[in-house]
Amino acid sequence: MLPRPAWEAARAGDLARLRPLADERIRRASRGEKHPVHDFLFEYYSFRPAHLLRWTPGADVLLEGASPGELAWSEFEPADGGLLLPAAAFPAHRVEYLRWAAAYLDAVAAREPSFACLGLHEWAMVYRDPNVRHPYVPLRLSRADTDAVVESQPLRCTHYDAFRFFTADAVPRNRLELTRAATSEHDQPGCVHVTMDLYRFAYKVAPFCPSGVTADSFELAAAARAIDMRASPYDLTGYGYEPIRIETKDGREEYVEHQRVLAARAAPVREALRAVYGRLLAAVPG
Repeated sequence: MLPRPAWEAARAGDLARLRPLADERIRRASRGEKHPVHDFLFEYYSFRPAHLLRWTPGADVLLEGASPGELAWSEFEPADGGLLLPAAAFPAHRVEYLRWAAAYLDAVAAREPSFACLGLHEWAMVYRDPNVRHPYVPLRLSRADTDAVVESQPLRCTHYDAFRFFTADAVPRNRLELTRAATSEHDQPGCVHVTMDLYRFAYKVAPFCPSGVTADSFELAAAARAIDMRASPYDLTGYGYEPIRIETKDGREEYVEHQRVLAARAAPVREALRAVYGRLLAAVPG
């Protein structure tokens, strides 16, 4: 059981972490403005700001003295003078997803991290193609020099959801021909995108995942996205982001160091998510 002062403090702390980027997204959308780094957190990932700001302690936590009007999630039930979300109430039609996701998280956690991709995935997404994913942001290098960077290093992307955006000319340059079906076979903890995707595993089981874990994964995704785009071919200095110049030896070394830091930071978040999914699987029928 969480006494009222404890859960109110937890709610205030979690929302204080989540609100700045969520509120910024709402203001930006109202003005029709784009942000090449932060929009990704609300467009590629489908959790709306309003849902992100719905606080939850997760499953099987009794909130002392709580009433239905104090929580935005309708799944909570009255229990012993408060509210509770039973883990066993997880929707039966989504149990197959739980099993897949738990196995995926286990597979990634067991795999050794690789830091060999050098952040070239964003470059491969513009290789020999006049259409870019962020047309309102200029490239740092000329078209020819941008293509030359891709051609100077082998492409070693291991993450399908980055690989699927490669240009047609970049696809055959990758060491692996990745598929959605083989995601669990190749994703590994050194990948910046795999780190970002921990956020998806948090909100996919909302409100059964505690907001504290969601906040950890959201902050991690924001940090990973910033590194991802700083290492990209885009010039983001107008948005306050200095480039990681992976076209140089020093830049590649800097990128790898950022990868290592992100992987270390992601490890406890992944373990927390594995625990959330494990508890849900243990509680649901079958």
